[in-house]
Amino acid sequence: MTKPIYRRILLKLSGEALMGRESYGIDPAVLGGLADEIIEVARAGVQVGVVIGGGNIFRGAGLAASGVDRVTGDHMGMLATVMNCLAMQDALEKRGTVARTMSAIKINEVCEDYIRRRAIRHLEKGRVVLFGAGTGNPFFTTDSAAALRAVEVGADLLLKATKVDGVYSADPKKDLSATRYERLSYEDVIQRNLGVMDTAAIALCRDHNMPLRIYNMTSRGDLMRLMCGDQIGTLVCA
Repeated sequence: MTKPIYRRILLKLSGEALMGRESYGIDPAVLGGLADEIIEVARAGVQVGVVIGGGNIFRGAGLAASGVDRVTGDHMGMLATVMNCLAMQDALEKRGTVARTMSAIKINEVCEDYIRRRAIRHLEKGRVVLFGAGTGNPFFTTDSAAALRAVEVGADLLLKATKVDGVYSADPKKDLSATRYERLSYEDVIQRNLGVMDTAAIALCRDHNMPLRIYNMTSRGDLMRLMCGDQIGTLVCA
């Protein structure tokens, strides 16, 4: 196997990714498959941080639209992300890999508080670090949290795992003529409103020159191939 070219990565998973074919919650088979992909990369020597959304349980913006106070809804969403991180931590540890969940809000009876230097130390020791509770602030998405944590821990690459193999000019399920971009600039994404991540996350990546790659998480083995330098999905960079 080719040696990985990255030392440290930050992987962003959506909460909806954990649902699989379910309409709510977590599909154990999907959770286990994602855990296996992460473990393969970690055992190859790549330091792995993970941010997971909470949309499979609660989504703050959606709750706000139904009448719940937005700040309250976002706090509920933060707790949902911690639940997902704990589920992934369990899946990883059952497969023999050491993992730590760190929360941006104080909930230290079930996981560690997020402390940047401690997170980096965990990564250096080969532990998979799961970052929960977003940024710890309302009105910020887990996309922004992923960009922030990637910059804070000095990741070499931010990865966003989706259900499509990159960024397209239009929805490929609705428009058969849609073309996939192999490479985009941060400004391209913002100006064309391509919906790769929210604007705050893209701007943070741009300001700190954090490369972002979007790939299809359902294609087994692609994460490891990406670590070895294969050009899979869409790269967003300067």
